[in-house]
Amino acid sequence: MASAQSAPSLFWRLIDGLEALLRRLVPPKRRGVTGWLFLAPALLLVGILAVGLGYIIEYSFHELDIATYRLKDAYSLGNYQTLIERPVYRNVLWRSLLGAALVTAITLFFAFPYAYAMTRTRSAAMRKFLLIALFLPFFIGQVVRAYGWLIILGKQGVINAMLAGLGLGTLDLIYNYGAVIFGLIQYMLPFAVLLLLPALAAIPEDVEMASEGLGANWVSTFRHVVLPMAKPGLIGAGIVVFTLTLTDFAMPEILGGGTTDFVASAIYDSFFQISNAGLGAALSVALVLIGSAFVALFFSIAGSTTLDIGGEKK
Repeated sequence: MASAQSAPSLFWRLIDGLEALLRRLVPPKRRGVTGWLFLAPALLLVGILAVGLGYIIEYSFHELDIATYRLKDAYSLGNYQTLIERPVYRNVLWRSLLGAALVTAITLFFAFPYAYAMTRTRSAAMRKFLLIALFLPFFIGQVVRAYGWLIILGKQGVINAMLAGLGLGTLDLIYNYGAVIFGLIQYMLPFAVLLLLPALAAIPEDVEMASEGLGANWVSTFRHVVLPMAKPGLIGAGIVVFTLTLTDFAMPEILGGGTTDFVASAIYDSFFQISNAGLGAALSVALVLIGSAFVALFFSIAGSTTLDIGGEKK
């Protein structure tokens, strides 16, 4: 117990020491600048991203000159017109949005009970097991996991080998839309659970017990008490999973085998396969706008106070 309490104590002593050092080094008139100094790295990173996005937007208004394979100097909306007129890009955008919606819904469906079990289980061993199972995928890169699914789901993979051993025919389990969705769900599940855990841990068990004491069964308690109180976690997890899925590259590229490209794959192909930086930039801008629009839609439906942003404390 003493060692558990000494760590926080040591931490706060270091913070107090740092604060005292800053008081001596920074004159009283300039102490207001200290906060900005701590924010400087984050502001620098955001600034670099903003500059990069500005270049991408500028490139998107220049079409490719087929004769020289360089972007034309003249500004035009030709790249955006191509995105609208060519069915292949409309299909890629629709496939990405549908995939992001499916992955978000299914991931939350599986992540919620997992997070609920972690917060409500009485067994320390079970909680440890669930925690290890949750964090273990983070030690394995996304590409490694994708290739692992190729070994399991491939034509000569584990599942088809078992089916062949039973005298059954092999199945096409990879290089299709279902394989991409499956891989993305497995990849996004830990993110969703981690975002749901604080919301569920903040719900007192006494509230559930009070609901059941008033005559509500477990289903009614879960529907009318737990779900509404976990709304911030659900919205936060949904936004993160949706945006990460919408912009994912590795899973569609590896498990899709080039047959089910998402927007990120189309951007990569535009830049590095057909050397059309203008079209790739236009796709990037479209992806940013679509992702931002859906995040805004989430907040407009759920309300700006869902994540305790600007909300009144009650």
